[in-house]
Amino acid sequence: MATYKIHPIVVGTKIFDKGMMTYQHDYGKEYTIPIYSWYIEGGDKTILVDTGLIGVIQSEDRERSIGGKIYTFEEGLAKWGLKPSDIDIVIHTHLHNDHCENDFKCVNARFFSHELEFQSCFDPHPLDFRYMADFVQELDEQGVMTHLDEDTEIVPGIRMIHTPAHTRGGMSVVIETEKGLVGISGFCTILENFFPPVKIKAMEMDVIPPGTLVNSYEAYDIVKNFKEKVDLVLPLHEPMFSHVATIPDDLPEEYYEILKG
Repeated sequence: MATYKIHPIVVGTKIFDKGMMTYQHDYGKEYTIPIYSWYIEGGDKTILVDTGLIGVIQSEDRERSIGGKIYTFEEGLAKWGLKPSDIDIVIHTHLHNDHCENDFKCVNARFFSHELEFQSCFDPHPLDFRYMADFVQELDEQGVMTHLDEDTEIVPGIRMIHTPAHTRGGMSVVIETEKGLVGISGFCTILENFFPPVKIKAMEMDVIPPGTLVNSYEAYDIVKNFKEKVDLVLPLHEPMFSHVATIPDDLPEEYYEILKG
């Protein structure tokens, strides 16, 4: 079985209230998150997890906030000698627009997402305004979107698992690497969600659910279980990875210190 390396590419940012990440905590604090497309290197397929935004704001202020460089989709791929047409597989954590806007550029790719994501995208609940069907519908009609209804191994060593914390069809990605199982969360979180500060632990909370969620009790359990399932966890919007070239090779010591608690 192949083992893989993971390259986080920042293809956008958002600035909003930190409470959008940390349920019931730190509301009123401005927070900048990176939006990643994760290039998975290894095996005989060229694979991305999510494709990010088209309208990328590249500014010194935002790069300073996340601690790394912001790329357009094409620039980020070119860093690894790739073009959008080189992509064979796109794995979607979910279908909110900031995770799929560049899909149409990957003209040779097959896409994977949970069936419930398509249902939500084409008929969203009023509370969930982050779906934009235009970025999905044409590709779905072309037959290149695979609708999953269960946990699925996409290629040997890369598995999608249903983790409906942030959205009904959210899927996390578990990847075999030289340092064990690395998990990209399918729900919008930062490291603090998985490794809360002392004041949160003192409330007998092991994790913090994502700030936007489907069901708060279930989301708590999903975050906790996912943390226990993998050797290294990669929260979907953690700024620390914006200056990391390759995971697990280049993870900073700070990351491992956080894991130790």
